[in-house]
Amino acid sequence: MVKIRLARRGRKKLAMFDVVVADARAPRDGRFIEKIGTYNPLTTPASIVLNDDRAFHWLMNGAQPSDTVKAMLSLRGIMLKKHLQIGVIKGAITQEQADGKLADWVKAKETKIQAKRDTLAQSKQAQAKARKEAETKVKEARAEAIRKKQQVAAEAAAQAPAEGAEAPAAEGAEAQA
Repeated sequence: MVKIRLARRGRKKLAMFDVVVADARAPRDGRFIEKIGTYNPLTTPASIVLNDDRAFHWLMNGAQPSDTVKAMLSLRGIMLKKHLQIGVIKGAITQEQADGKLADWVKAKETKIQAKRDTLAQSKQAQAKARKEAETKVKEARAEAIRKKQQVAAEAAAQAPAEGAEAPAAEGAEAQA
């Protein structure tokens, strides 16, 4: 039995995966028939690079995808393409109808993914702006505290010589009386 599955690569805590077609009896990271793509779950959103034609070819020839790969193929529209192609083979729909349905679905999916990317970018910018504003508030508060401290020190310095000058004059007035 032939499987389409992930083969791990990359170092500890920085995993990347190859999407491979392999014999079900072969080890996870061992021998495979063909590499049809890569999957990086560490990016946001996860980046999936697949050779769609080869994945479709293997699916139509009976390869069974693992659960994760099946989700990736569904996300890319390859499972829908297989479903529609089986409908064409059975005579339920024409090839033009199948191609039209797939094109509409792909267009809607791309719009949805782009909206997600835009939302993530906007939230990232909003977080950066909020951090900058918080940092500015802290900076202003520190500057105000330093200014007040300097003002208190200046007032204390101004009062100290004045008190010192008044004291001898008062002592001198007491001595004369």
